[in-house]
Amino acid sequence: MKIYTKTGDKGDTALFGGTRVPKHHIRIESYGTVDELNSHLGLIRDQDIHSEYKDILIHIQDRLFTVGAIMATDPEKAILKNGKERLNIPKISEDDIQRLEQEMDTMDAALPPMTHFVLPGGHQTVSFCHIARCVCRRAERLATALNDIAPIDSNCLIYLNRLSDYLFVLARKLSYDLQADEIKWIPEKKS
Repeated sequence: MKIYTKTGDKGDTALFGGTRVPKHHIRIESYGTVDELNSHLGLIRDQDIHSEYKDILIHIQDRLFTVGAIMATDPEKAILKNGKERLNIPKISEDDIQRLEQEMDTMDAALPPMTHFVLPGGHQTVSFCHIARCVCRRAERLATALNDIAPIDSNCLIYLNRLSDYLFVLARKLSYDLQADEIKWIPEKKS
């Protein structure tokens, strides 16, 4: 199988199901940003972090491929003529969402209470988490815009929302594990 097909040379691409859309279409922006997020998670996973975090990140990356596949499917062609779904893969489930929540609860229980917003940074690995969190929020914004035009599986939206929270808690937990400074944001007072 060749990587290059030349079919997108004029600025359009095919969705699952064959529908062609411009490469700047909100659907392409949405799943492209999910793909970008997935790459950032790979960067976090490549850091010197506990193997449990790496295992969870691999699971999340798998789930993000599912989110991307759902977004890349033309809703009008999601069901085949034989009545079966075009995507023959497990969808995002309540269990996937609950797993993120449980992971957050476990990490949060080991952390000091948060009394202020924190400035991103303190360690390169922590900064990677904050960047991924921001990309996740952008993916969520694009997914909700897409959802306004053509509804997508609501669990995808929930998962992206929960994932950005997870990445924030992971950043805090990594700061704690790495003994990095967590700098509180304390707004300057007006003079």
